[in-house]
Amino acid sequence: MAILVSNRAARRIFLNRQGLAASPGRALDKQGLLDLIHSLGFVQVDSISIVERAHHQILFSRNQTYRREHLKALLEKDGELFEHWTHDASIIPAAFFRYWKHRFARREPVLRDRWLKWHGEGFDASFEETLQRIAEGGATMSRDVKVADHKSGGWWNWHPNKTALEFFWHTGKLAIAGRQNFQKIYDLTERVLPARHHEPQVTHEEFIDWACRGALQRLGFATHGEIAAFFDLVSPEEAKAWVTAHRDELVDVLIEPAAGDRPRLSCAFAGFPDTFGDLAEPPARIRVLSPFDPLIRDRNRTERLFGFYYRIEIFVPEPQREYGYYVFPLLEADRLIGRIDMKADRKTGALDVKRLWWEKGVRPSAGRMERLEAELARVARFAGMERVRWLEGWDVAQLSTERTSAIGFKNR
Repeated sequence: MAILVSNRAARRIFLNRQGLAASPGRALDKQGLLDLIHSLGFVQVDSISIVERAHHQILFSRNQTYRREHLKALLEKDGELFEHWTHDASIIPAAFFRYWKHRFARREPVLRDRWLKWHGEGFDASFEETLQRIAEGGATMSRDVKVADHKSGGWWNWHPNKTALEFFWHTGKLAIAGRQNFQKIYDLTERVLPARHHEPQVTHEEFIDWACRGALQRLGFATHGEIAAFFDLVSPEEAKAWVTAHRDELVDVLIEPAAGDRPRLSCAFAGFPDTFGDLAEPPARIRVLSPFDPLIRDRNRTERLFGFYYRIEIFVPEPQREYGYYVFPLLEADRLIGRIDMKADRKTGALDVKRLWWEKGVRPSAGRMERLEAELARVARFAGMERVRWLEGWDVAQLSTERTSAIGFKNR
């Protein structure tokens, strides 16, 4: 018989699994940061820096004593983290590298065929030359190997050596040794990641088991499709076969959705929910989440659990956007209560709030507004801003003039 899980209990379990139930003010040293990323599985990397880059904001939202220099050391000095792909570019524990070798093997023929069709015959003539250059000359950036007469463009107009660098990175021969102004620095993988992370080799069966087991542990409960999508290492069919093969370790659970619809059948490890131990109650404070936060990465799961419909509108033409170019979800305790459009103005040192939307049924009470203002002040300091500035027209929620004045939200 399936175990029925209330929506509130499901949210609480997922928030605990995602590192958003612990106190965000607890001390976090470098080892603690590595442990946090291990528990999350990965942290997505993105080049957009409207307020702060996604990976920094994801970690800061979980612990506001997080230090960027610790992440840099773990990536570029200690070799305890590496950059590669899950569903997108991510920072991943180096202890997972030996499992990623199976991804490299799967992707190599696909990428070679894709780039052959894209560039035409002869596109890979510079591949071995590029790899040899790095082997003999050391780490390099794309701009250092660019041919003199090539005209730069987007990904569709990479020069041949850039294609080679990305191909060897995607297939594991090269790794990211660091970044300069967010531009990748490539080097041989064996010079970037310590030898201990390359071995022992794992079989295909061990790889499938690790990927599915790790995904379910971090999700708490999931369908086979959600298990496959978590790391994006296995197919839904492989995840489904894993669930079938490990039925003796699993139980069926029925997860009540936020909208009160029919509960969704998922699976969890036997002993559920006692296997999670004492679940922490998520902090009452409001936290600003990155649009790439792992809590909301699976948009359909987010909508089912939290009743929160969210899409990034970066690629939506401005007149067609419902909210804005880069809008941040707001988490309060175990609820997603709204979203905010804001940007760091580095010239004036202000975190500019453009718009604020509350979810249906969420009241902008005095306490809630104070919690939001406190969080924005923390985010501003983290982003190196001196103040929060509320721009004209920010109050989409139609706050009264009296309420705005009472809590000090004037245009400033």
